[in-house]
Formats: sequence, C-alpha cells, structure tokens
Amino acid sequence: MTNFDYDLFVIGAGSGGVRAARIAATHGARVGIAEEFRYGGTCVIRGCVPKKLFVYASKFTEEFANADGYGWSLNGTPTFDFDKLVENKDKEITRLEGIYRRNLDKSGVELHDSRAVIEGPNTVRLLSTDQVITAERILVAVGATPNVDAGLVGCEHTITSNEAFHLSEFPKRTVVVGGGYIAVEFAGIFNGMGSETTLLYRGEEILRGFDMDLRTGLHEQMVEKGITVKTKSTIASIEKHEGGLTVTTHAGEVIEADQVLYAIGRRPNTAGLGLEEAGVELDKAGAIVVTPQSQSSVPSIFAVGDVTNRANLTPVAIREGHAFADSTYGGKEWHVDHSMIPTAVFSQPEIGTAGLTQEEAEARFDNIDIYSSSFRPMKNTLSGKPGKMFLKMLVDADTDKILGIHIMGPDSGELIQIIGVTLSMGATKSDYDRTIAVHPTAAEELVTMREPSERIRKN
Repeated sequence: MTNFDYDLFVIGAGSGGVRAARIAATHGARVGIAEEFRYGGTCVIRGCVPKKLFVYASKFTEEFANADGYGWSLNGTPTFDFDKLVENKDKEITRLEGIYRRNLDKSGVELHDSRAVIEGPNTVRLLSTDQVITAERILVAVGATPNVDAGLVGCEHTITSNEAFHLSEFPKRTVVVGGGYIAVEFAGIFNGMGSETTLLYRGEEILRGFDMDLRTGLHEQMVEKGITVKTKSTIASIEKHEGGLTVTTHAGEVIEADQVLYAIGRRPNTAGLGLEEAGVELDKAGAIVVTPQSQSSVPSIFAVGDVTNRANLTPVAIREGHAFADSTYGGKEWHVDHSMIPTAVFSQPEIGTAGLTQEEAEARFDNIDIYSSSFRPMKNTLSGKPGKMFLKMLVDADTDKILGIHIMGPDSGELIQIIGVTLSMGATKSDYDRTIAVHPTAAEELVTMREPSERIRKN
C-alpha cells in the first residue's frame, strides 16, 4: 500500500503526541491525530498543571502564618473556598486545551475527537465513526493511567489523582496511599488546604529512587508541617459509613477519613489499543518496547512518552516526540539522552534533583567528594517558622566533574532547571567555585562550599 491517508497518524494528543504532530507537520508531513478525551493529555488536563495550581493554593496557609513576623496583621481568619479554586482551575485548563487545539490546527494537523485503535501496521480505526484510516507511520502517545488496588476490600471507595481535581466537596480528613511524586505532592496539597492528612507507604522510606538525604529530609519536614507519615504500612480494608470512611491497615490500625487517594504509580495505557494483535512487542508492565529512535518491533509503528516507560516525565515525552519528528521528517537525526534528566517534586518543601544520587555515585565511582549544606531559609528567620534548606553536591574526586546536585527548599524546581544545563555541559566543581555568588540567596551555597562534608575513597 502506497496511497496512505496520512504520512503520520498520532494516537493521543498529550504533550509527546502533540509535539510530534506539530513538528512533523511543519516539516511538510500530512498528519492526523486522534484524542478520545481532551487535548493536552494528563499533564495539562489532570496532572502537572492543575497539580501546580493546587500547590500554589495550598501554600497560602504558610504565607499567612509567616506574615506576622514581617509586620503584617491579617484582619479576621482567612477562609478557603475549594469550589472556587476548582472552578478557576477548570477555566484555566479549558483555556490551555484551546491553545493546544489551535496550535495543531495552525500547523496543518487534522484533528479527530475519537478513540483510535490499531488494526494493522498501517491501519487505524476511529471508534466514534467506525472510520478506517491508513498511514505510512503510526505514533502511539497515549501515556499512562493510575494504578489501583483492585483486590482491596473497599477499593470502590478510593479515588486517584484523576478524581482529586474534581471533588464536589473538600475532605476534612484525607488518607494518601503511596510514596512517590504524586503521593507526597497531594499529601502537601491537602495538608496545606486544611485537611487532616495521613500518608501511608508500604516501603521503608518515601520517594524511592531519590537521594536518601532528600528522602529522609522531606519525611521529617512533612511531619513538621502536620502530616502523619507512616511507612511500612498498607491498607487491609476500607469501609464506607454515614460519617465517612474507616481505613484499617494490615497492622490493625484504624484511621477515619473522608477521602482515600491512591497514588501507587501509573501503568502504560496500552490496554485495548490493538497493539499485540498488530505484532507490537510489550514488556511485562504493558509498555511498548522501543529503540532509542522510538521505533517499536513493527517498523511502521512508533511510540513516545509514558507508554514506553522509559522516563515518565512530560518534558521527556516532548523531547522524544520532537526527536522522532525531526529524525523522520526533518532530516535532523537525533534521539533523547535519558541519562541526565533534571526533575522537581512539588512537595512541601520542594525538591529539585539532577544527576546521580549518592547511592548511584558510590556504585559507579571509586572516589567521591560530597559537599552539603543545611540551614534555615532567610524568610523563616523573622517568621520563626521551622523548615530547612538543604543542598548537596556529589563530585568525582578523580576528575572534579559534578555527578549530581540535590536541593530541598523554596524554588528548588526553578533552581534545578538551570543547574541541569550546567551538568549537561559537564560542569566541574572548579567551574562552580570560580562563579561569583549572588547574595543573599540560598543558591549561593552551591558556589561557596569549599570543603567536602564527606570523602568516600575506595582506593
């Protein structure tokens, strides 16, 4: 078959799919895209963007508490209108979705508001109209979906992050289950908005995969902020009654709640897409197995983003989509380097990290110098509020190259973006040492730490 309806057909209009579609179209490809829900994907519609808006909302309680130390007196007790927050959030999400649609249309991409399934290496069926579409290449960018504990007694009484943005009533008592990005972020959100919040995590410590100093430090500061954090804890059952929900753990502890939010990870959203029937190889988690160029086991079918389970972050999906489109249609061959990905966790306090953790560095390098600093942020000096800023730098003592930087405290996400640039360029400790500090800032610690707080030597 040579007379295809499209050069490229994209299934899923999230961040990765939209970027691939737009770039391919600007290179002259005939592109169609199908989306069964809303344009913008998880990040824009029910992920990063609404979450960050909720984080902003939840931080006002701390700002109000800090105000007195700076001479401000608030007349009366501030009140929080959750319904108004949801309404304003929805308006912003609708605005952003409109931008995504318009940008695709301006690029010449044809939009199909439908679920699409694959029926062959070059064939897609739109379920809303039963229309069959052919394409020289198909790109799958359908993202991931929240995991649920289907075997839990009372599972039907739980919610995921999808539903958390659309609650009809703000919960006075919330149990969050999980210990990753989403769990710690929502624990901070509900706590900051005034909900009595408990975080339950089955593991030894929250934020598995992050540097241990960040993990333990965040745990401590979450507790300081009033969140009950229980590790090595799992739920045995949930019972609904007139007054709310009764949560019983396997240890026999009973917790009363109004909402139980499960944030135990996400799985590739590949079910029912026809991938296996088309011969596309999936791994044990249901992710599409791809080459560095995002090509699946079927040469005409590609995949980017969380559906590949490589690095499940929105900016990574965008880069993968861009690389695919440039390489395939623009004559600019490149692929994404997943080895250096700066990232932020919008917990409270915030975390920013780039490069290797200490545990990873010790496994790969013989001699490491560790520089770290912990102090009270200047803002907390007059308010008297608790909370520490923490910065940590890992350096290869043999080459002076910086292996990783980890930050916890205000604006860590903003800081780590620029730090990620320097690490991608191969920055050394000497590069940082000769950089003039900006004073007074927390980040100046990164260029003024002179003596290692710890030296690790294997030879």
